[in-house]
Amino acid sequence: MARVSQAHLDARRRQILDAAALCFARNGFHATSMHDVLKEADLSAGAVYRYFRGKDELITAIVAEVLGVLRETYEGAAEEAPPPLPDVLITRALARMREVRPGLLEDGSWAFPRLVAQAWTEVGRNDELAVQVHTGYTAVRSAWMRVVESYKAAGLIDRSADADAMSRVMVALAQGFVAHLAALGPVPDGTLERGLRALMSMRDPRAGERG
Repeated sequence: MARVSQAHLDARRRQILDAAALCFARNGFHATSMHDVLKEADLSAGAVYRYFRGKDELITAIVAEVLGVLRETYEGAAEEAPPPLPDVLITRALARMREVRPGLLEDGSWAFPRLVAQAWTEVGRNDELAVQVHTGYTAVRSAWMRVVESYKAAGLIDRSADADAMSRVMVALAQGFVAHLAALGPVPDGTLERGLRALMSMRDPRAGERG
């Protein structure tokens, strides 16, 4: 029997994860059956169960991948000189997610925001997923802290800026924007970048008083 290549195994795993992600985004985690995933992937039960034992493993793998992509994006940005500002960086992160999770729903909308919403609702019920999310979130936040330290080194922000607080807010901002897309639908292209740029242009009138 011919040996199956690693590329083939990776492609098959991707096929299953993409199918599961679309099913979860479309119907929700609990309303999706493994049969739905098999049908979406156009694979046999044996082919799917070779990689994943059930829905819990599928959602955990999807979430791990998403958080891993975000961490890599921010870690890469921390190495740039100068590092990209938040309006560019957060927009870049979401653009990267569109490359990794490009699936569309029947109405043509991006499936990823609804997938994220489904994953968040599952965190409170799935201990393994909760651990995965916490670990992945910590790694993403640490990567953002490296970006903030790069901002300081480049003289873009004050060296007294709270890197932990800023990293938490930046991660939450991206999450909030995705939640907005999930609940309210698409926004005009460039909205996120323009909105962040406008916020970044604000000047604090109290700065002179504190000086």
